[in-house]
Amino acid sequence: MLTILIFLAVLSVLVIFHEFGHFLMARFFGVKAEEFGLGFPPRAIGFVRDGGRWKRVKKGDAQSYPSTIWSLNWLPLGGFVRLKGEQNTDNHENDSFASKSAWARAWILVAGVLMNWLLAILIFTIGFSVGVPTDLNGLPEGATVKDRHIEITQVVEGSPAAKAGMLPGDHVTRIGSVGIDTSEAARTELSKQSKVGESLTIQVKRDEQMLELVTQPAFIESIQRAGLGIGLADVGTVRLPVYRAIPQAVVTTYTFTKLILSGFWDMLRDLVVSQKTSTELSGPVGIAVMTGKVAKQGVWALAQFAAILSINLAVVNLLPIPALDGGRLVFVFIEVLRRKRRSLVWEARLHQIGFLLLISLIILVTAKDLRTYGAPVWQGIKQFVGL
Repeated sequence: MLTILIFLAVLSVLVIFHEFGHFLMARFFGVKAEEFGLGFPPRAIGFVRDGGRWKRVKKGDAQSYPSTIWSLNWLPLGGFVRLKGEQNTDNHENDSFASKSAWARAWILVAGVLMNWLLAILIFTIGFSVGVPTDLNGLPEGATVKDRHIEITQVVEGSPAAKAGMLPGDHVTRIGSVGIDTSEAARTELSKQSKVGESLTIQVKRDEQMLELVTQPAFIESIQRAGLGIGLADVGTVRLPVYRAIPQAVVTTYTFTKLILSGFWDMLRDLVVSQKTSTELSGPVGIAVMTGKVAKQGVWALAQFAAILSINLAVVNLLPIPALDGGRLVFVFIEVLRRKRRSLVWEARLHQIGFLLLISLIILVTAKDLRTYGAPVWQGIKQFVGL
């Protein structure tokens, strides 16, 4: 149940920031926002400022008001902004989206994506300013570090380390009888003391508890010698002054954007060349499961995951697919190049087709996720509804 609530909260924040970007830019260009909603219809409650007073909007009321309706809706899956003339392409009143210039419409369309990038930069800036656990390799200038330790970053499935009960996030403090203070020293000591068939005791710190884990080193193909099957890194809580945290946050956001774009390119290439979809592609169910796992690692891990999801939402929305912001931008740019108004009717039909294709893709990916995570998802749903 908690996983579902956390996922819905994260999704709502990301989508609302995205839609608020559209809202702000629309107001800047004089486009009326008819409704800004938290969640999706049916509407639970709504308010509108009319004649200098706040007025409650009745359920199902389709009346046009002079200002924006602020609504709370029953489906907690993000939010939306409804702009005047965005769907009714024949509406060319002065405060209509359809009446604005191509460049104004382009800015309104791209504003949601920009807001998602800004949200990611904000989250990373706060994290770097307050102090976040991170790899100490290649520290930025001006960083201060505390709580240095050697952390297990990876445990290979079925490895001696996994069989001994080691977990990612454990802090290694001693190998055999030798205390260690760097990951390089730990690797050297493991190389010396790891022998096939002989026991090796590793001391780790987990949740403020010291544990003695007895391992049986085995021959590891990748390193061609005895080992435990773990990854190690020097980790500490890194803090940056605000004036350095902001550019570092921008760089981090840019880096994740490149990685996500690269992932989409690889997925498209695999689809064209081998006609297979990536097994790593996840839909809402898979993301919800990942959100629950990340939340267990702490507040910062969840915030960082939210920032990455925000970047992912920005990249996805920029894809030139009808119904997405990127697809709508393509039509605007075609209009600029042709120097004449496009057929709004045909554009609306293409967006409808694109929307149906996106829904179909979401259903297919969700079906794959249910095959992968079916049992825990069903258990979470039963807890959520009180079964």
